[in-house]
Amino acid sequence: MHPTGTLYAALAAMCFVSAAHAEVKSTGPDHIQILFTERVAAAPAAVYAAIGQVERWWSGEHTYSGDASNLSLALQPGGCFCERWAGGAVEHGRVVMLLRDQVVRLSAPLGPVQALGVSATLTFLVKPEDGGSSLSVGYRVNGSAASGLDKLAPAVDGVLAIQVQRLKRLVEAGKPVS
Repeated sequence: MHPTGTLYAALAAMCFVSAAHAEVKSTGPDHIQILFTERVAAAPAAVYAAIGQVERWWSGEHTYSGDASNLSLALQPGGCFCERWAGGAVEHGRVVMLLRDQVVRLSAPLGPVQALGVSATLTFLVKPEDGGSSLSVGYRVNGSAASGLDKLAPAVDGVLAIQVQRLKRLVEAGKPVS
């Protein structure tokens, strides 16, 4: 199957996945707003650093190449959340804001959302909490009503829920899966 077809199929399959700490805050044909919150048993600096190690926590099943080791995320203004492999490359997002140990914000129309000509923002907020951290991951997508974003919301929520859980496990256990 073509890599794009694989990604669409994976997104469709994720419609039936829900996350315990996720909430689709709002959705409509022209927008999606999703928020994930997690308590992470690690200092904010460790969580922030792990965000930049996207190749260690993002699932290869949700990449175009099928291999997360092809991912990179440069934690610097204008830094690319990119995927490069022998058959191609894609810019998943671009860093638009950084506050060390607190905020990573990307302009990031992920996966099939990218083809819709929409605006999408992925924000990681990290705060100290009870000897560990509170991690909030928000994803906002806005476009025209013709985009049909409400139909994609469950799949987007499911795919991002997996990534947030993998990030949490990487920080807490040193690996993204148990």
